[in-house]
Amino acid sequence: MPDVQLTKTKQTDADRATQAALKARGVIPTHIACIMDGNGRWAQSQGQPRVVGHKHGVTSVRDVTEACAQLGVKHLTLYTFSTENWHRPADEVSALMTLLVRTLRGEIKRLDANGIRLRAFGDLSRLPTKGRREMVEGMERTASNTRMSLNLALSYSGRWELVEAARALARDVAAGRLDPNDIDEASIERHLTTYGLPDPDLLIRTGGDLRVSNFLLWQIAYTEIVVTERFWPAFRREALYDAVRAFQDRERRFGRVPAPEPA
Repeated sequence: MPDVQLTKTKQTDADRATQAALKARGVIPTHIACIMDGNGRWAQSQGQPRVVGHKHGVTSVRDVTEACAQLGVKHLTLYTFSTENWHRPADEVSALMTLLVRTLRGEIKRLDANGIRLRAFGDLSRLPTKGRREMVEGMERTASNTRMSLNLALSYSGRWELVEAARALARDVAAGRLDPNDIDEASIERHLTTYGLPDPDLLIRTGGDLRVSNFLLWQIAYTEIVVTERFWPAFRREALYDAVRAFQDRERRFGRVPAPEPA
């Protein structure tokens, strides 16, 4: 399959060389997750309404998705809309939902043509009917694609997910299908909305804040975290490459002692 092109800009020879150097330099993360923060602050810095930042953020999504597919990343997960975001002003929420529908309509064909699977997890029942329908149709159309999965965390929070998993386990125990003593990490993971996805290798947060904002609380136990001051609308593939380099420079021990140096 040729290099995926989700944007209208043709990939340059310099960018191909940069990607080749990254692949030769070290391990490319299998799963990258992004907290796409700073859309509103970016817009305000430009003297624009907050919704303008969300619109420009879509361009960053396209560019980062394209670059990840070209690098060989297998899973890209974007924190698109949290359960807490429902408490934002009604006009901003409405604009975000409208933007979601328009973006899905405009991108599904391109994603499908380039072998990218669309997935979504969270309390999707809270989405407006149009948004939920577009999402389901997009997931069904791209379900057989295997090059990369683009995962949208929608109406999602880590605590919500863990509560839902606890409720499901409690129902299994009450019905006699599960002994409480048999509850382990694997049984909890089977009840997470992300079940089937590997844990993220790299979590990127834009906007400079040093917190995980209720995102993938179970899954990021040993994830490498990179925080950038750039707001999401200004975060493009060059910044992604910087984050991957930072990931490659780290020693992932997963709580273990590093191997001794050879004598």
